[in-house]
Amino acid sequence: MAPFLLELELFGIRLCPWTWLAYTLAGLVHIALILNLVAVGALIFIWLERKISGRIQDRLGPTRVGGKFGWLQTLADGIKLLTKEDLMPEQADGFLFKIAPYVSFCASIGAFIAIPFAGGAYPWISQHLNAGVFFVLAVLGLEVFGVILAGYSSASKWSLFGAMREAAQVVSYEVPLGMCIVVPVLIAGSLDLVVIGDRQAGWFTNWLIFHDPFTFITFWVYFTCAIASVNRAPFDLAEAESELVAGFHTEYSGLRWSFFFMAEYGSMLSVSMLAAILFLGGWHGPIPVADLLGLQPENGFALGYLGQLLGATNVILKGTIGVCVMMWVRWTLPRLRIDQVMTTCLKYCTPIAAVMFLGATVWLFNWPGKNFFGLLDVPAAVYEISDGASGGEQIPSVVTPADRVAFEASTETKNKRENL
Repeated sequence: MAPFLLELELFGIRLCPWTWLAYTLAGLVHIALILNLVAVGALIFIWLERKISGRIQDRLGPTRVGGKFGWLQTLADGIKLLTKEDLMPEQADGFLFKIAPYVSFCASIGAFIAIPFAGGAYPWISQHLNAGVFFVLAVLGLEVFGVILAGYSSASKWSLFGAMREAAQVVSYEVPLGMCIVVPVLIAGSLDLVVIGDRQAGWFTNWLIFHDPFTFITFWVYFTCAIASVNRAPFDLAEAESELVAGFHTEYSGLRWSFFFMAEYGSMLSVSMLAAILFLGGWHGPIPVADLLGLQPENGFALGYLGQLLGATNVILKGTIGVCVMMWVRWTLPRLRIDQVMTTCLKYCTPIAAVMFLGATVWLFNWPGKNFFGLLDVPAAVYEISDGASGGEQIPSVVTPADRVAFEASTETKNKRENL
């Protein structure tokens, strides 16, 4: 909100104090909602991981604190961390050592600023950005700075080794991760996450994961790279307890250690929700329940609100399923060596992502109106686009390059006829 207000001031538009107050309150509400989503999500995911790992290993997991299923086990652990002594090595860099956990945590929650929870004409999103995909990918990459600062400032060679491993891993996997994200951006014709999500309205056959065989494979490459980018097993070489004690956060304890933990689970949720928006229909379910029941804004505020709430539930549920799959993978596969981690990135993920990008491009130009099922692939939403001369034109919110060329050609022909 602040940059927008500053731009208005630069253009000579003066706002009254009440307007400033309104924007400030709106920003605080957005921040509070995002913080609660990450904090409460971490609370639930930690309990869920204990139960999932217990079942996979033929155990029960938490069963005592807070009832039969141990609902309050994570809360009890959080209270314990708050009361623990906050230790710091004598030779550590005090300032960097203290701010490192908060750098990682801020980068983790910062990605949610541009992630939409519902679309349509009035999307549920903190900051609607035209380049939302680029912003989320860039902010998630900043989390590694907190890891590097933690390892560098700890005055421990084991922590430094873990931080350098994390840096090498994240920088390497950002290449195939970005190439995978480019595929749905190419199909949708936009970097706007709201447009990409609305592009998949309707039945599940409109989801981009089913757009063509190349996009289907791209989704699994993306998910593999996402697991590596958030430092989860089998790619958690930055921690590697068996050889580095605990990796980059070996010297941390108490509350600061918990911030690293919350940052990890927040990043897991953000990349899972991003996968849901890019490939799995976003806020649209496999069955268009909201459309069938008429839960649209044009039918009234209450019905529109229920439709948006249903969409937000879809996104969060899909993100939660993605987090559960990451937990499943962690407790099923063994940890890879550092050379195997880099080999997976450079020899497999990157070439496969490149080939899938070329394949999706060929499919888009040869079968621009068909998806994987052979059905007509027509976006449901429309946006009004005006060229300033011929007035508004109704075209699909997302079009293929061939369709866009045809639209521009028809608009040019129409302008010539009007001039004659």
